[in-house]
Amino acid sequence: MSQTAESAPAAAPDYPQLLGHPRPLWMLFMTEFWERFAYYSVSWALVLYIVAQFFNGDPAGQGWAAGIYGAYTALIYAASIFGGYVADRVIGYQRSILLGAAVMAAGLFTLLVPSKPLMMLGLALVIAGDGLFKPNISTMVGQLYGRDDPRRDRGFTLFYMGINAGAFVAPLLTGWMAAYFTDTPMQQNYRIVFGAAGVGMLLSFLWFWFGRRGLKGVGRPLPGMENRLRVLWVLIGAAVAVPLIYALLAYVGAEGLQWLLGVLFIGVAAALIVEALRHDRVQLHRVIAMLIVFVFSVVFWTFYFQFGTSLNFLAENWVDREMFGGWIFPVGWFQSVTPLSILVFAPLLTLVWAVLSRRNAEPSIPRKFSFGLIFNGLGFIVLVYALKELLGPTGLIPFWPLVLCYVMQTLGELCLSPIGLSMVTKLAPPRLVGLAMGGWFLSLAAGGDFSGLVARSISGETGMTVASALSGFNFCFWVLVGAGVLLLLISPLINKLMHGVK
Repeated sequence: MSQTAESAPAAAPDYPQLLGHPRPLWMLFMTEFWERFAYYSVSWALVLYIVAQFFNGDPAGQGWAAGIYGAYTALIYAASIFGGYVADRVIGYQRSILLGAAVMAAGLFTLLVPSKPLMMLGLALVIAGDGLFKPNISTMVGQLYGRDDPRRDRGFTLFYMGINAGAFVAPLLTGWMAAYFTDTPMQQNYRIVFGAAGVGMLLSFLWFWFGRRGLKGVGRPLPGMENRLRVLWVLIGAAVAVPLIYALLAYVGAEGLQWLLGVLFIGVAAALIVEALRHDRVQLHRVIAMLIVFVFSVVFWTFYFQFGTSLNFLAENWVDREMFGGWIFPVGWFQSVTPLSILVFAPLLTLVWAVLSRRNAEPSIPRKFSFGLIFNGLGFIVLVYALKELLGPTGLIPFWPLVLCYVMQTLGELCLSPIGLSMVTKLAPPRLVGLAMGGWFLSLAAGGDFSGLVARSISGETGMTVASALSGFNFCFWVLVGAGVLLLLISPLINKLMHGVK
């Protein structure tokens, strides 16, 4: 559900230990828990809120809402590239995290005002703040361990559990609040969702503010960055960036962002190739292999991010959510299936890879990516089957196909997302690992942008219908499976370009 970048000094400070790990790990765990709580609360509610608030529930608003969600998702990941630079070169990691948390909280509370311009402003603030927050707290986890500390991977695993624990709790709590703290049973109270998200972000800020003393200097500004005026300059920079982000959301939209993200990606690719040419043919081949895999990553995330748009519209309008005794399953709760599946299946899949590795049969990086694409596609074919064969007399499909779709997509994510992070650190030129990680984030940003366009196509001008959902999900299935099979076929070539990297 989130990305983690690895960074470690040769030797880390001597920390007090808790459950076999440096005590600050648990502080970072909870800081990230509350940030993810805030982020995923908004993630499940945003498009449903837009349709309900600004289109009076008219499904014709689904297309516009999907476009906004796609642009928002794209800009969240694109902003991480600049946030990482600010932490590295300007104010350090601790200050970046605190500033990002404060800006995010301001944006989340702005969403409480039922105004379209202020909603855009709130989203722009969240994007700017999360760009400062997202890449930097992950980097700090790596800095708690020495480079050769064997506990380091396990520390990242624990941190990853914190990410998904926050993502799991957020839809459960805020989905229940939205459904039951409302005067109209058929409508949801989205303002309480945004309020809860804002409170979660304040908790994240305070948790880090009071816990950072235990970091013993990790994440503090490097020599030459200590001047607090630098924080003011970054805050001014964020204030300047917010109107630009607002314009990208409100006036450029998902179509225009394709060009911006394309230019950024070409720039990153060119820089990586130029750096590789300074090394040797092997490094150049590895960069080419990585860039090829990035393209398939864009395909994966284009359809994976449907969870916030078309799958949300499906859950609200075309899934029978009535449970025993007439109790209605909240729409938001479907969004907890993915993080719960990660918590359940991530250890099992890790064990499978380990067993296959001992037998010299572990799939290569591109083959794991192909499995990820195919699993994602299988999730959509489940929905196609349900819409064709399982429509009830009320015109709704049963509860379980959507749940199974999320589980299949999660298996796909586990085959692809952590593998992609590892791939970057192995294939990128040593001097430009950070830039290469930016390329990985750009693949997610591009996928987020395209996801809005796909969802908008599925909803059309009048909103999602059974026919449009069938056509759209069929398209998702065939593109994903086709891309997965293609990648499987060219995996030997990519493996050859990787020159022994596993």
